[in-house]
This record gives sequence, structure tokens and C-alpha cells, in this order.
Amino acid sequence: MHREIRVLMVAAEGVPFAKTGGLADVAGALPYALAQRGCSVRCFMPRYRQVDLEKFGLRMLLTRRTVSFAGAEVAYSVFAAPAERGVEWLFLDAPDFYDREALYGSYGEDYPDSCERFAFFCQQALATVRELNWRPDVVHCHDWQSGLIPAYLKLKTRTGIVDTFDPFFSNIRSLFTIHNIGYQGMFSADKLWITGFSPEHFTYDKLEYWGSINFLKTGIVFADHISTVSKRYSEEIQTEAFGRGLDGVLRARSADLTGILNGIDVETWNPATDPHIAANFTAEDLRGKRECRRALSKEVGLNPRVRIPLIGVISRLEEEKGFDLLLSAIPRIMAMGAQMVVLGTGSSEYHTMLSRMARRYSGQFAAVLAFNPVLAHRIEAGADMFLMPSKYEPCGLTQMYSMRYGTVPIVHATGGLADTVTNYDGRTKRGNGFSFSRYSVGALLTAVRRAMKFFSDRERWESIMRAGMRQDFSWSAAAEQYRALYDRLLTRADRPTM
Repeated sequence: MHREIRVLMVAAEGVPFAKTGGLADVAGALPYALAQRGCSVRCFMPRYRQVDLEKFGLRMLLTRRTVSFAGAEVAYSVFAAPAERGVEWLFLDAPDFYDREALYGSYGEDYPDSCERFAFFCQQALATVRELNWRPDVVHCHDWQSGLIPAYLKLKTRTGIVDTFDPFFSNIRSLFTIHNIGYQGMFSADKLWITGFSPEHFTYDKLEYWGSINFLKTGIVFADHISTVSKRYSEEIQTEAFGRGLDGVLRARSADLTGILNGIDVETWNPATDPHIAANFTAEDLRGKRECRRALSKEVGLNPRVRIPLIGVISRLEEEKGFDLLLSAIPRIMAMGAQMVVLGTGSSEYHTMLSRMARRYSGQFAAVLAFNPVLAHRIEAGADMFLMPSKYEPCGLTQMYSMRYGTVPIVHATGGLADTVTNYDGRTKRGNGFSFSRYSVGALLTAVRRAMKFFSDRERWESIMRAGMRQDFSWSAAAEQYRALYDRLLTRADRPTM
């Protein structure tokens, strides 16, 4: 029987409250899986404008007060959502910082006071549990927005908001999870005073990074342990090609770096019960998938030709997601006789090019340039193949959704895509998808041709579909690994305070 571990989960977003990417999916699912394994979890995030008090039934936990921060008086309070399944969500309500149209910025630019917004967030996460007298065993921090917290727990500071000289904070362990090393939270050195750290801490082996403050580096340096969202990604970010300048820092801490593959919400993404799709189906009875294919073709305006493969793409339309390859490959994929539907938003350049493709290949290629989660379910259910040519992919969730729905993935073998998709071997008849190692248009097209070759063999294709559908992508395995990691952190000798 596990002993109870108190976990403070600190993340800048989480479903169902606010989301921009995969971080929100993790923060919204992992706590509940941990609660089933003997953890008492409190989650801490900002109360953005989208987090409606009435909709989510929030109650005021700490009444409104004012503190001096960054040369100004900042009013704040803390709200709580009703505890559910062993998890309680706490929300930092500071309208000057978080009552805005978007979570992080607008018009493609971060808000100019991002350093202040998330330094305040980090400080208040600790100050709030101190005021509640709820002492966590582990603070589990996610991405750069929470990167200062491990340093606060190691470098004793008084910020005016939180006093980490307080014995309350002694021996609390910290775990820092990197979801995407491309986002680091870098700010001018003249904002050091806002963080509460002194100039003696602004050195290359602590907070400083090429003359700037780097929140992500700070989390990496000071956390008791670091995790990433797949085993392959934990290895890739220690290389110059993928480390975004922090590969040396990560190699120095390689003994304290673990890759744990994300799970998915298998209740929401379940073809047997999904209310958004035309017909439900299972690995044992695939008849409903054919109806989903017909309904999807009609909805997006494709010719209903069931004997050729329909390839789905759901993605942000950005270069890192492989759209430089994809746009070059589309004319040749169309020439192979496949159909394709693309759903997503992003770069205006890609919007223009995809719209042009849709006109050129009318009835064969469709582009829905919007955020449409219901259509995402229908594409997963109705497509035959799912294409993810990402340049890098820390974990990836949509390839796992695809396999749940019998939609065979074709992926670039990087990060979590390499960890979840096993390239089909025609000789052994083993594998759940198709992958290519070299990041090139030619390699992508070769993988698509292989997939189309096996698609024509219905019996073999259905065996590939079922191989994916029968995999367990639930949060159970990930939660068990995180729970074991917490146990190790709490039983080992503490890293010395710096």
C-alpha cells in the first residue's frame, strides 16, 4: 500500500480551464491518475479571463489583498474549484496580470511583462501553500513559467511575497518537467530584482544564460529531478541538434533526467463511445469506421471513394510540425491517388498555400483552417491514415488518438513519435504504423507509398489498425512512473542548498 504523498502541481494551464497546447492536457489528466495512486494533489495555475467563476463553481479561498511587487501594488486573491477525485485546483486571481484576452500574448508576441507575470506566479505558488499551512512533499513544476520555483526552494530568498528561509520549505523536493525546450522564458538581466534573486546568483552555473535570465534553465539547474514527456526526447535534448542551447546543461544533469511518455484521456478518445462521430466501432467490429469515413468525406467536401486512402492531418500550421515537408509532398501524394484533409491554424503563409491546394485539388484535398475540436474527432475516426511529419515532437498526442481510432499513423521518427509508432515490418507482420528517420520530402513520400501498398491488402491493413487500437495509452503507466519517481526523491539524500 502506497503511503500518501502530497503533491503541488504547478502549471500555467490545464484542461478544462485554459489551454493552448499539450501541457494543458497533461496538467488536466495526470493529477487524477496520481490521486488513484495514493497522492493528495493540489494544482496551482493563474485565473485567466477564460476561467469563469460561475462556470467552474469557484469559491474564494484567500480573500483579496495587496502586496508590493516589481515596484507596484498588486491586488490578488486565490480561488478554489470543488475538490474532485482527490484533486483540488487553486487559481491565482491577479487581474493586472491574468485578466487578458490571451494566456501568453497577442499578435504572435508574448506580453511585455511576462517576466513579472510568471515570477509573481512562482512566488505566489509557494506563498499560498504556506498561508494554507499545506506543506507539499513534492512540488511538480511544468515548463518555464514555473521554472523559478526549484531555485526558490534551493536558494534561500526573501521576495516580500515568499520567505524561503522559513523552515516550512525545508526538504520539499522539486520535479521539473520539460514539455517543449523551444520555449524557455528568457528576459533581460535588468529584471533580476523582480525575481527576488541577488546578483551573486546571476552566474553561468545558476540563473544566467548568455547575459539573460532564463526561467527554463533555472528549473533545470535547481530541480531535484528533471523529466521530459518521452524517453526519446530526453535523449534528443541532450544533443546540440535538439537542445536549443541547453544541451550542455542537460548533459551535466543526465543522471537526474528521466523520460516518461504522456498518456491520453481514453474516455474522451474512445471510438466505442465517442458522441461526436457518425458511428461507433471497436477493434473487434470495424464496420462503424467505414460509416465515419463516408460522413467525413461528405462534411469536408471530398469525393466518396472508399477504395483509396484518406489521410488526415490535425496540427498547428508551423514549420516545426513539418509543414515545410508536407507542402512540398502534397502534389506528389495527390498524384499517388490518395485524398487528404488538413485541420488547423497557424502561419498565414501556410493558410494561403493550403487554401490554394484545396482549390487546385478540389474533391481530393480539403483544408479546414480553424480550431474545431469536434471535427478533430471525426477526422481521427474517418481517416485511414494520419500524417505527422514533425521536425521534432517531444511527445505528441494525436498519433495516440489516431491509433485508438484505427487510423494508422505515418510519422517522422522523433521524440514521442518514435516511442509510440513501430514501423510496420511486412516480413514479420508486426508494427502499428509507418515511420521515416531522415527528415526529407523523399523519406516522407517513401513512407506514404509503403502505407498505400499495404492499404490495398485489406486483411493486412486491418491487422495494423487493430495493433494500434489494442495498445494502452492511458495515464496509468505514466502515473505509476511519476509516483515511483516521487518515492525515489523522498527517500534519497537531499541535494545541498546552494
